[in-house]
Amino acid sequence: MNNSDSEKINFLLADDHSLIRQGVEFLIEEIGFEGEIFHASTLHKTLEIIEVQHLDIIIMDALFPDGNSLTLIPEIRTLKPEIKILIFSGLDENTHAVKYIRAGANGFLTKLSEEEEIKEAILKIHTTGKYISGITQDVLINSMKKHNLINPLLKLTKREFEIAEMYAKGQGNLEIANNLDVKQNTISTIKKRIFDKLNIENFVELVEIMNNYH
Repeated sequence: MNNSDSEKINFLLADDHSLIRQGVEFLIEEIGFEGEIFHASTLHKTLEIIEVQHLDIIIMDALFPDGNSLTLIPEIRTLKPEIKILIFSGLDENTHAVKYIRAGANGFLTKLSEEEEIKEAILKIHTTGKYISGITQDVLINSMKKHNLINPLLKLTKREFEIAEMYAKGQGNLEIANNLDVKQNTISTIKKRIFDKLNIENFVELVEIMNNYH
């Protein structure tokens, strides 16, 4: 990006290590963005800056001395939904990236990345609103496949799922029938369908499945 292409983009670099923040600031300046670059070393300070400053992109660590970014991402989404969030972390991408993206982050980048990849991630977050590395893409696809293949609750209709939830909460046929204003033998029929579809024989197994997959 040369000077004629430079844009005023405000960044917040949130990391408890000042060397990391300084390194990322250097890369942002190399790309050619103009605008303010704010620094925060705690989640508390990060939230303070978000509340008072106009920000375009936050580059944020996953873990801080005062907590985990997972708790802050939904708050940022509520306060300033337009801000783009790139998690820049030393956590293992294979096991952690998906949960941060599901929490609302626009991308996840490991601190083991080369400088060029960090620059590419920052540019993609700015231009497309997201950055998904090849590793995270594979994990996302696999988790979706796995979820669809192994989640037995997906076999249930909406009504069957609703009744399964009621059983799992300890309600009996009569109570469910009264709550849904249907006949008790209708609930018994649906219960049999639920048990057949989930391949279970008792309520203990049903509760276990609900706890594991719901």
